Amino acid sequence: MRIGFAGLGVMGGPMARHLVAAGHEVAGYNRSPDKARAWAEANGGRFAATVAEAAEGADLFVLCVGNDDDVRQVVGEALPMLKAGAVIVDHTTTSAKVARAMADLCAAASVAFIDAPVSGGQAGAENGQLSVMAGGDANALETVRTAVMAYSKAIQHMGASGSGQLTKMVNQIAIAGVVQGLAEAVHFARAAGLDTDAAYDAVSKGAAQSWQMDNRWKTAARGEFEFGFAVDWMRKDLGLVLDEARANGAVLSLTALVDQFYSEVQGMGGNRWDTSSLKARLKP
Repeated sequence: MRIGFAGLGVMGGPMARHLVAAGHEVAGYNRSPDKARAWAEANGGRFAATVAEAAEGADLFVLCVGNDDDVRQVVGEALPMLKAGAVIVDHTTTSAKVARAMADLCAAASVAFIDAPVSGGQAGAENGQLSVMAGGDANALETVRTAVMAYSKAIQHMGASGSGQLTKMVNQIAIAGVVQGLAEAVHFARAAGLDTDAAYDAVSKGAAQSWQMDNRWKTAARGEFEFGFAVDWMRKDLGLVLDEARANGAVLSLTALVDQFYSEVQGMGGNRWDTSSLKARLKP
């Protein structure tokens, strides 16, 4: 396929690389041109100086940018360059509201818009093992499924436009609670005078086991928080969750509390620490 890709950061860069490796013709754009040029040179893709250049004539246009405003801007610049029947797949985590608005905007130009946030973090992007939760036209998704599987291990269609973003909110709610529990468990083990590595070995093979425990227990216990998804981005996502909950009536007491704990981490200078840095609030 001829593919345009906007957003070549820690997630988008590897995802676009997998598309090139799968044999697709990929034009890569990034807000920082030097990053896009370096990506193209390293991976055999084509450098695009603008969104419009990346989108021109593309069968598939992929976004992995920052927030609602970024999506509105990029889609607005890409849409006039896409041919009728093209598909936009947006891997940005956004509000469901903007996903629905972009789907309506694209439909008027005979272009399909799929909101398709991902889970799996930087490691998942690097290894081509992301989980994709998608909303929008199921038939349009099927036309690009093989391409998206170049960097994914699973794609789940969730329903109408916005459903992918709502499912990502479910994902973030679950992660927030688990990471807070992990932080308190490490904190308690230290306060009780236990060897934290031995405590991990004791509890990680039973009902307490989780991805967060297996990947973040030991680093959090050592006060190391440089392993992926940043606190600033988690707070952005939790803000979307809490806005949606206010609209649909869901009661998210724990999520709201963890969001405030992350604001404390930001106040400690931990904006770019990973999400396990909730442990940094707790001494020892």
